[in-house]
Amino acid sequence: MSQRQPASQPSAVNVDRLLQKLDESIAALEESRPFAKAGKLPKLFDTARRVLLQPGGCQAIEARARRLEEAGVYDGTDWAEPGILLPSLTTYSLQSPNADTVVIEAFSELRLLAVARGAYQHPSVSAEQARHYLTQVLAINLGLLFGMTGEAEREQGKLALISQALVQHVATHIGYEHVIDSLIEEIWRILEQRPIRVTDARRMITQIAVCRADPEADLGGAGRGADRLISSLYGPTRACGEDPGTVVYGQRLASMDSAALQNEATGFARSMHDTGLVSPYHAVFVRFILEDRDSLLSDALGLSSTGRDCLLCYSELVRTLIEESIFPETAQGLYGLALLLERGILYQPPVAPALWRQVRLSLCPEARERLQFANGYEPAAGAWLMQGVLNMLGQPLGVGQGNNPTCQSARALSMWAYNDPDYLLQMVAWAARDNEIVMHFEGKPVSSVHSAGGVASEVTLDLDPVSLVVVPHLDRIYAEMGRLCIGREGDPHKWVNPEFHGWSAGRGFAINVDVATGKLADLDGFIRHFYASYHPYYNGNQPLIHPQPAGIAVTDSAARFIGWHAITILRVALDPENEMRVYFFNPNNDSGQNWGDGVQVSTSGSGERFGESSLPFEQFTSRLYIYHYDPLERGEPAEVNDDELRRVTEGVYCSWGEGRLPADLLQAEPPRTD
Repeated sequence: MSQRQPASQPSAVNVDRLLQKLDESIAALEESRPFAKAGKLPKLFDTARRVLLQPGGCQAIEARARRLEEAGVYDGTDWAEPGILLPSLTTYSLQSPNADTVVIEAFSELRLLAVARGAYQHPSVSAEQARHYLTQVLAINLGLLFGMTGEAEREQGKLALISQALVQHVATHIGYEHVIDSLIEEIWRILEQRPIRVTDARRMITQIAVCRADPEADLGGAGRGADRLISSLYGPTRACGEDPGTVVYGQRLASMDSAALQNEATGFARSMHDTGLVSPYHAVFVRFILEDRDSLLSDALGLSSTGRDCLLCYSELVRTLIEESIFPETAQGLYGLALLLERGILYQPPVAPALWRQVRLSLCPEARERLQFANGYEPAAGAWLMQGVLNMLGQPLGVGQGNNPTCQSARALSMWAYNDPDYLLQMVAWAARDNEIVMHFEGKPVSSVHSAGGVASEVTLDLDPVSLVVVPHLDRIYAEMGRLCIGREGDPHKWVNPEFHGWSAGRGFAINVDVATGKLADLDGFIRHFYASYHPYYNGNQPLIHPQPAGIAVTDSAARFIGWHAITILRVALDPENEMRVYFFNPNNDSGQNWGDGVQVSTSGSGERFGESSLPFEQFTSRLYIYHYDPLERGEPAEVNDDELRRVTEGVYCSWGEGRLPADLLQAEPPRTD
């Protein structure tokens, strides 16, 4: 690893001549009229790209940051408003194969660096805000900072050199000591949500460990808070604290006495439940104690009396699950197993027999191939799938949709794992063994094999093992059910959601958007019925019995509409501050999102359980556009007070509802006075 490598080798290019051409291009943009500026950009971007490939190129662009912005290089783009830019999106821009995208992202970062250093007093961004933003950019792009390139950079070719030079230039002036600390905070924030798929978190932790071990990396006092994260993977107990390797650790176990083994068991359990991460050494330890020390298993899994009782009742099944699926590569399954036992779902009569079937399941070639492409050939594909089953049953709120438009399918898997685990196991068996799932829509069989296609043109491999195998089938079935609704008046979710998700989804359906026009429809009635169905103060204090599918209008940090998204409403309750909140499951890979206009989704600190997101009831309702309810239990529309109703409707109008007001409301709306 070499974070000091130059972005490009010295060349015979006349840098002074290039800079002269750059200045001429900027001047041409400055002098052109607004309608003609777009025609000046290609030459400017091409010249700037060549400058950025030269040593000192970033410094040259930074010195011209103000001129570039005032000339109009950002006009009409998201970069025009630096105050709403999201650091998380810089990864996609910096890894883009499009040269113009990489160049304008470099312009923007160097503009903010000039602001942070006090060279450019920006009208909408302070130096402190710019520094904070750039710190997050560095944390998210740590691989570029330390020269750890991957396939994306190889596809980029020379453009990757610009991205690396940019990030390294920014770090030089912002300071390396801020980067790793920010990355550590980000990892903890993600882990607090307890995702099933922790590959990215593991990779980031490994990068931190490598950076700290590199004598050339001057980190100062940064990264001290990473000890718990690094040790959770590479040394959670005394006997493996120096990361000796699994073979050496296995040899050490053979010579330990009972007290030492007990300490190891306790140490592994503490680390696992503290971080949600499982060390490969943990798998080695558990496989070792199965031979003649299985009394330590409950301690190694960190079980309470509930989990311990379940383990004792189903000891043979648990032993088999570990033997067949828990290896150093699949160690994460131990966390799922522990939580599965804590949930007590093995006491449901169909679950244990279904798991026995899963252990012996013969995989079809298609399922085996997807698992091997995603995870490798060791251990066997069946072990990876079994690990995924354990994690999904133990962490039903840890399912993620990956980089796929398959939120409906991810939500369904989560709901079944949460509420109907034996049905989930049946779906896994059909998909993995038969390469086909058959569901029914209003009595008509719908096959995943005979479907015309799904919402996603191709399901990517950045998923947990169960989703890898099952989601392609569910996606095709969901799309086929939607096609069966063609010609019906109204939103197809009204019929598809209950048939797709199961009997527990309410048959009552409410939507506040007219499907034909896209305009808001009966917003007041929609809000009042939602309060009557879900708010404890208006529904007779009736807790939600079964998780319910719902749809939200997702907005960005500027409260601009992005799209429709499927979630699950889990419960409604008072938070520690006695504020009524909706707790929900979001299949997005990171649920802690800023939806603008003060709507910041919380994932911890407001009474959330692992995997839950939450918002105050009013704010949640302002982003809701679809929900289901039991038509026999809803009751009368709630008498929501006028102030609360006004706040919710204004939250809609100021965000995704902007531009969706019906003509009659537009005419009746009183003029605003500022």
